[in-house]
Amino acid sequence: MLRMNKTLETVVMTRLPEDFESFFTDHRDRLFGALWLVTRDRHEAEDLAQDAFLRVWERWDRVGAMDDPAGYLYRTGMNLFRNRRRRALLAVRRAVHLAPSDEQIDAVEERDRLMRALGGLTRGQRTALVLTDLLQMTSEEAGRILGVRASTVRVLAARGRSALRERMGDDDA
Repeated sequence: MLRMNKTLETVVMTRLPEDFESFFTDHRDRLFGALWLVTRDRHEAEDLAQDAFLRVWERWDRVGAMDDPAGYLYRTGMNLFRNRRRRALLAVRRAVHLAPSDEQIDAVEERDRLMRALGGLTRGQRTALVLTDLLQMTSEEAGRILGVRASTVRVLAARGRSALRERMGDDDA
């Protein structure tokens, strides 16, 4: 009977440390080593171990009474690592999506090229092109808006298209 009580006492003492300080002393090197193997970064492992011990210490009244407080400590450390990794991956994904794709860059460059070419036209040519080609108005509607005849709008638009083709160096303008 005495021997059984001694064994039970040993099991209880190994499962339930007296205080947090002895728990910390018993597990700090092993937790650090495990996290170092997982993270492959000494500084990150130290930081994670500190955060894990801090969380355990904050809840020591409950964690100290658990069947396996060391298991809770290791699980906390691994969860912290996974959460940091998840946040880092999310940040990378967001950063990658913020970078414009090559197609977007090409579209911006083409729009800039067109704006520069339009800037070289007279105000009448530019207005006639915008009203007829962009807004799809008839030359009569555009003429009423501009206060000129429909034939004037057609001439201005034709000259503007010709100047655009010449400035942009292709036949599609």
